This record gives sequence, structure tokens and C-alpha cells, in this order.
Amino acid sequence: PVGAIPRRLAVQLTGELTRTCTAGDIIQIAGVFLPVPYSGYQALRAGLLSDTFIEAFHVEQLRKSYEREQVSTEMQEKVDQVIREGDVYERLSQSIAPEIYGLADLKKALLLLLVSAPERCLVDGMRLRGDLHICLMGDPGVAKSQLLKYIARATPRGVYTTGKGSSGVGLTAAVVRDSVTNELMLEGGALILADKGICCIDEFDKMNE
Repeated sequence: PVGAIPRRLAVQLTGELTRTCTAGDIIQIAGVFLPVPYSGYQALRAGLLSDTFIEAFHVEQLRKSYEREQVSTEMQEKVDQVIREGDVYERLSQSIAPEIYGLADLKKALLLLLVSAPERCLVDGMRLRGDLHICLMGDPGVAKSQLLKYIARATPRGVYTTGKGSSGVGLTAAVVRDSVTNELMLEGGALILADKGICCIDEFDKMNE
């Protein structure tokens, strides 16, 4: 829910459900809430505390990628109608954050960021990414953060984060300690969660080294 504290919970996928989702996906899970069985030294260390997990039986993707998206007949008719009416570039750019007046050139740049360029694979196997990078600079209060939040919501795989209080290393991965077993584990950052999507980093200048 909006305003709630983010929480973390382990989910176990077995059988055909394995590899059906990756880090950063927004999914809906149906399963059984179970305690994690500990044995030996881990059971002594955990004491009366018990970690929990969900044994999933069904996984549904709420925000699918463009490759998995199935275009309906009604949607295809709307797309064909927009193409017939012409001036697609101008109209699509105006539909980005319509509550913000002006900034036409900036919205066109963000539209190109959403579309991006095709990925090229050379003969020798080298892969050239077609991703675009945009740096927004301006005075405070000119809707830079609002545009970034809109882009993060509009994409199937978008992550919005802020540079204040984080570091360049923390955007990729972070080492955290488990509260029950006291073991170290690796946790993906914003750039990992936004893989093959768009990562919007606000207040980039306030980021630690």
C-alpha cells in the first residue's frame, strides 16, 4: 500500500515455476506461509526465533515486459488509428506527464529514452547496447523529479531511486546481514532491479563516492 514500510519475504519456487520471474519484477503470488526449518548449529544460533518463507504455487506477472505483452485486437486498432492520424512523435511526447505544462523538448528526449535504439550484435559476437542515458539539470522546482517518477511508472520495468544517502556501489549491489542467522548475503541494488528497463536516479549530485 502507498505509504507503507517496504518489507522483505523469501519465496520458494519449485518445478515449472522456477525462472518464471527475476529480481525487479512486480508479481502476485499464491502460496503457503511456512517457517524455515533449521537444524544443527543454525537451530542453536537462531534460538526461539524462526524465519519464514512462502512456498509458491502460482506466480502472475503484473507488469509484463514488451516481449511478453500480448497486443489485443482493440489495442492494435487504436495504434493503427494513431498512425493514420499522423504526427505521432509530437502527440506521444505531449502524452508524457500531461499535467506538467511546457518542457516540450525535454518530453521528446524522454520519449526517445523510452523507445531507445535497437541492440546490435556484430559478426564477432560483440553486443552493442542501444540504451540511452539522459542527465536532467535545472533549477529547483521545474518538475524534474515529477518527470522521472512518471517515466518509472510508465515503463514495464522501471525503478525510481534517489542519490541522497546512497553510494555508487549501493546502486549495483549491497552486502546485508540476515537478522536471524547473522549470515552475510548479497542484495541487488536499483540498477540490478531495473535490468533491461529504466532506472531513474534523482539528486544524482548528492550521491556519496
